[in-house]
Amino acid sequence: MKILQHKFVEFIPEILEDDTLYISTEYGIVVHKCCCGCGNRIVTPLSPTDWKLIFDGESVSLYPSIGNWVLKCRSHYWIENNQVYWAEQWSDNKVKAEREREYLNKRNYYSKKSKQFNNSTNQIKSKTNFWTKLKNLFY
Repeated sequence: MKILQHKFVEFIPEILEDDTLYISTEYGIVVHKCCCGCGNRIVTPLSPTDWKLIFDGESVSLYPSIGNWVLKCRSHYWIENNQVYWAEQWSDNKVKAEREREYLNKRNYYSKKSKQFNNSTNQIKSKTNFWTKLKNLFY
């Protein structure tokens, strides 16, 4: 079983140590060398539609799994409590279906955020117009 260490950093170093997760909460990203040993740099962005990081004070977990489908190694694993758990290989069809699901999830999430932003902006404009009209009545 492979055990990783973690380092909270502001900036990700240019040279990555083996078996180390570099976590930048300021920039919302976790970077490490692929756990299979191929040496590729794996970048997992932290966001509501990407990966989630759990830090319990001693260890870290990343969800969902990490599937390196575009790499030659095609490794697939989970990182839970600083331990690497190997997962099954996915077929190209399963990878394609998951990418489509992720795309739709992101599109839905950010379109809702955009509508919330537009509603907030419209409310601010309405309040501003109200106060401007009220001010014009008295001045």
